[in-house]
Amino acid sequence: MIQYRSEHVTVFQSALYQTTSTVIQTKEMVLIVDPNWLPDEVEATKQYVNTIKGERDTYLLFTHGDFDHIIGYQAFPDARVIGSSGLHHQSEKEQTLQMIREFDNKHYISRNYPIEFPRVDIVIHEDGQQLPLGDTTMTFYLAPGHTEDGVITVIEPLGIMIAGDYLSNFELPFIYQSAKAYMHTLEKVERIFADHSIQLLVPGHGQMTADSSEMKRRLDTASDYLDRLCEAVLTNNESVLDALYKEHAFLSAFTTACHKENVSIIRSEFMGE
Repeated sequence: MIQYRSEHVTVFQSALYQTTSTVIQTKEMVLIVDPNWLPDEVEATKQYVNTIKGERDTYLLFTHGDFDHIIGYQAFPDARVIGSSGLHHQSEKEQTLQMIREFDNKHYISRNYPIEFPRVDIVIHEDGQQLPLGDTTMTFYLAPGHTEDGVITVIEPLGIMIAGDYLSNFELPFIYQSAKAYMHTLEKVERIFADHSIQLLVPGHGQMTADSSEMKRRLDTASDYLDRLCEAVLTNNESVLDALYKEHAFLSAFTTACHKENVSIIRSEFMGE
């Protein structure tokens, strides 16, 4: 379904995990972000892009390499791919593709495009790297923590921030790579808010927002949660850890596993276990 639409931005939202896929159009280009999940949802995004693109170049931005975010890659074979150096040099490409195959096979899903890992044409190596396209400029910031290969993108002069799996309105931090890196990324987000006039924030899961106070609330919520989680782990406070787990939305076996992974990574990084 379409969650949000304006002159330049359309945010599609999957029925699965409230995952977003964003299409941004300017005079110079059409940018597609993380096309996903189900075949009909990917097809709807594709048909929309075909309707609006005209003679403009198309670009495909991947916020990170989780399988749900790259699953629609080859539905847009003519687009130039933008991704982080971590995505470009991803060492677990085959494992990620196998997760897609397992998902499709489990649910009897057939797709009309091949399942492949993105081949990155424009590699983001460092914070502040820019891609100017006429009057539009994309500025990129490496965003490790959730995964090693994350990237946050600011699109100006529209003031759009594509946050990947950070700053959701409901999803608390899932640490798949590093708690310390996640904290540094949140500190980086604070600097991004100070350095750019963000008019629209689009997370990888959940609702976009144009409210600056809501953007700050999401940042503060994630930072506070990680601080309290680290403290509970370091003091081995099981009752607080249980309470922190229950703060997650949509409690399930999935959130249980993610919480356990959060605790395990924090113990490893901060306690050497």
